[in-house]
Amino acid sequence: MRSETMRAMLLTGFGGPEMLVYRDDVAMPVPGPEEVLIRVGACGVNNTDVWTREGAYGSGEKAGWASGAFEFPRIQGADSVGTIIEVGHDSLRSRVGQRVMVNPTVYAPGDDGLFDATYLGSERDGGFAQFVCVPNGNAHAIESPLSDAELATFMTSYLTAEHMLNRAEVEAEETILITGASGGVGSALVQLASTRGAHVLAVVGRGKEAPLAGFGVAGILFRDELDCRPETIQARIGNRKVDVIADIVGGAQVAGLLNVLRVGGRYVTAGAIAGKDVELDWRKIYLKHLTLLGSTMGTQVEAKRIVEYVATGRLKPLLSATYPLKELARAQMDFKLKKHFGKLVIIP
Repeated sequence: MRSETMRAMLLTGFGGPEMLVYRDDVAMPVPGPEEVLIRVGACGVNNTDVWTREGAYGSGEKAGWASGAFEFPRIQGADSVGTIIEVGHDSLRSRVGQRVMVNPTVYAPGDDGLFDATYLGSERDGGFAQFVCVPNGNAHAIESPLSDAELATFMTSYLTAEHMLNRAEVEAEETILITGASGGVGSALVQLASTRGAHVLAVVGRGKEAPLAGFGVAGILFRDELDCRPETIQARIGNRKVDVIADIVGGAQVAGLLNVLRVGGRYVTAGAIAGKDVELDWRKIYLKHLTLLGSTMGTQVEAKRIVEYVATGRLKPLLSATYPLKELARAQMDFKLKKHFGKLVIIP
């Protein structure tokens, strides 16, 4: 018999972790005609969750991921993994029982629908609950020996990373410098760039370098010695020329990083963890023929590619810790401390 209620963590307003309220009487979602209902086995924690809770996507006024109107209460959680238990139309009946990874990007109509997309956990309810409804096309079937928690480390970070690499057209034998390489997107960039045959230079905090050893990185730079001076970086990477910088950190380091890009190099960014305001010498852009690229989320084609990589064992899950649903606030606070390597995951 279908339950009428479920356990979920509700975001009740913009603000701190105190705005997260655990409830065990939340109405069960009902799938629409083109939707499926998933029993959530695990859901990853992302920077997007924290920024959405804080309303940090707005310019002037607080807003969610799409920077538009936001409705409370909202169930956060983008990286859902679980099993389809119900469908909204008989034509989808064959999907019941499938284990799936969810692409949280709900695309708008159009060629790829990326620029007017909405997001699970922001504009519509996500996976920090026992059950979640998603569009049928966003639930990607997966066969894998990995646990739900391990599978929940992939989609958002790796989809973001894959889109960044595609935007920058990273190829084999090129050298790419990756900032924030111990975080979700950064560690995804390391793995995905390595699968392309690129030479990876990883920037991490001290004490976080050990897990990178297994990925064959060409060099490791410590964040505290980077100090935005090109000679510091160049001394660590020898005669290598940096073809691409993949940056998810932003802030004051950007000006120095531009110095180490080769003439004609590419700089792709998908984050601003260290701050959205950047000061740089604009002449560097045109005198070195640099290309600056913005990147956000990824396409459905790229999401399918991530699932394929996972299913064939080409990607290694980097699971740092798991938390029960009731401890989502603690998980988000731990996430902000940035002491972990890889991903934090909620088990509802």
